[in-house]
Amino acid sequence: MTSHVDDMRVQLDIEDIPNRWYNIAADLPEPLPPPLNPGTREPIGPEDLKAIFPMNLIAQEVSQDRYIDIPQEVRDAYVLLGRPSPLQRAKRLEAALKTPAKIFFKREDLSPCGSHKPNTAIAQAYFNMKAGTENLTTETGAGQWGSALSLACSIFDLNCTVFMVRISYDQKPYRRYVMETYGAKVFPSPSNETEYGKRLNKESPGHPGSLGVAISEAIETAVHGKNSKYSLGSVANHVMLHQTVIGQEVMKQMRMLDLKPDYMIGCVGGGSNFAGFTFPMIGEKLKGKVDTEFVAVEPTSVPSLTGGKYEYDFGDTAGMTPLFKMYTLGHEFVPSPIHAGGLRYHGMAPTVSLLTKLGVIKPVAFRQKDTFAAGVMFAKAEGIIPAPETNHAIKAAIDLAIQAKEKKEEKIIVFNFSGHGLLDLGGYSNYLSGKMNSSA
Repeated sequence: MTSHVDDMRVQLDIEDIPNRWYNIAADLPEPLPPPLNPGTREPIGPEDLKAIFPMNLIAQEVSQDRYIDIPQEVRDAYVLLGRPSPLQRAKRLEAALKTPAKIFFKREDLSPCGSHKPNTAIAQAYFNMKAGTENLTTETGAGQWGSALSLACSIFDLNCTVFMVRISYDQKPYRRYVMETYGAKVFPSPSNETEYGKRLNKESPGHPGSLGVAISEAIETAVHGKNSKYSLGSVANHVMLHQTVIGQEVMKQMRMLDLKPDYMIGCVGGGSNFAGFTFPMIGEKLKGKVDTEFVAVEPTSVPSLTGGKYEYDFGDTAGMTPLFKMYTLGHEFVPSPIHAGGLRYHGMAPTVSLLTKLGVIKPVAFRQKDTFAAGVMFAKAEGIIPAPETNHAIKAAIDLAIQAKEKKEEKIIVFNFSGHGLLDLGGYSNYLSGKMNSSA
């Protein structure tokens, strides 16, 4: 049963939390290119991933099943995260834009960590706990993923080590404090905790770091640590899978309103919030049931989808991972130190990349100054300060709403509000003071 329905805020009951994750691999128009061994260029098997992932997560990574059951312990933990989350209408933003379009946003900012990231962090920590793992290592950019995994590890009694991209470590100290409050150890990356980090610091003093570098350090620590595994917050198939609780809830909420979205929008760094939000509906489109357009928004300074090449590349900078077929800027790419730290990854999830190549997903890119302008407009209208990453989705939604106004079309625009910006006020300060780099 649902507890409340109107077009201002669609609220679900706890019983409406999905029982299964949706796996888009079952519905892709063509098979996903397999990961390759970098030495032999031959496809790797599940056994080749055992050094960094437990077998129960590897099984999800390679699964072709359309649905995978969500354990009750994970569903119970989802309640702690505020699931199911509301779908809210941005009516004041519509009025400010004078658009006939209806704009809705999914409230993933209401979790204890303020973002969508705990949806997979909880699942990964649970399955690692079940496999007997004691220590998890990971990377984080803006800190949303690191915060989420730190919380998840505290819930399932695991140790957590986080390598945080140095520029974000310096820009966003409060995110670090959140992680440490949950019990994690946090190091700026490149760090002096790994051989790769030490070498990079020696070769490039003051290196700003990147997600690729932090991934390399986290993997090195997991491989050489006792009873340790690696956990990542985006890109991998099992991560996309766990996030589909978002999109399944959205589909139910749109049915309650008797509406079908014309556009679904999400920001993209590695692809997790976008995939979780859109993949269930993309599955419907691949079956010919909806005509929704799917818009993936990235920074112009890290244009994986709009400026990268679709080819095999490493997932990290040091070349420790298998090769993945994806849109990439090259694994040695060092991004500009923009405030949207979660969007500073050199590549894109293989599933998102394939669907972009096939024309199912439309990518767009914006400059950070323009996205902050959109975020400020949204905050003034709706009262919620968005994360810098989320501002990218808002910018695209505003542009489409203006386009609908010009064409006098009553479009339905839905975007994923992937996180709040209350720990990103340094970025807003730069924007409001006029100090923000306008070319990035």
